[in-house]
Order: sequence, then C-alpha cells, then structure tokens
Amino acid sequence: MANTITLKQLCTELKLDPREARERLRTAARDPRKHPELAKMHKPRAPWSWVKGSAGEKEARAVFDKR
Repeated sequence: MANTITLKQLCTELKLDPREARERLRTAARDPRKHPELAKMHKPRAPWSWVKGSAGEKEARAVFDKR
C-alpha cells in the first residue's frame, strides 16, 4: 500500500478540493485520446489511486496542472 497514492493524498499535496478533482478526472477519463492511462484505469464507483511514478499518476497531475 505504501507504493500507491490516493486521490485524497494528491488533493492534500496539491491543495485541491476532492469533489472538483474527481470531476476533472472523470472528464479527462472520457477522452481516451488525450488521457489513455486515465481512461484505461477508471472504473465507475471505484476510488482513484495510482502506483507512485506511474503514467496514470503523471496524467492525473497533468489534469490538475491545467487550472
């Protein structure tokens, strides 16, 4: 479990509102051409989490950088 990062941890680190972060991730996951890793790993009703340093985590951080 120490090798994963959750959305809650990411929101705390980046000082984001979790509700807004989930909305952004869901929107990004609907576009598999721009965000293939998020689209691949997203499962409805499942918590968002990534392996540290993975492509999915990098895409999630990129989504949050586009404020």
